[in-house]
Amino acid sequence: MSFEEEMEELESAEDFLQYFQLDYEPSVVHVNRLHILQRFHDYLQKAEGEMPEDEAPKRAVYSKLLQRAYQDFVESDAQTEKVFKVFAMGEASQTAFVSLSDIKT
Repeated sequence: MSFEEEMEELESAEDFLQYFQLDYEPSVVHVNRLHILQRFHDYLQKAEGEMPEDEAPKRAVYSKLLQRAYQDFVESDAQTEKVFKVFAMGEASQTAFVSLSDIKT
């Protein structure tokens, strides 16, 4: 199986972490699995133009980026990291207007 084919077989954050033989804390992954995978995907997209062609160096880059994505959530949390749009929606840059006529006492 090629590297790309092996990657297609992986489904969960745990699958990826185990495939790359990375140590991880199950409680961190349990709470942040989708965030870790999305951050990993984001890191891969950013590195796309610089990705090595050969399999061994490519595996090393993938492993490093997955470790980095996991570490983001060891050192922080999903709300702080704002991986998904829903977490960015409540930021101060977004304001809401309520007219006085809408306020009833």
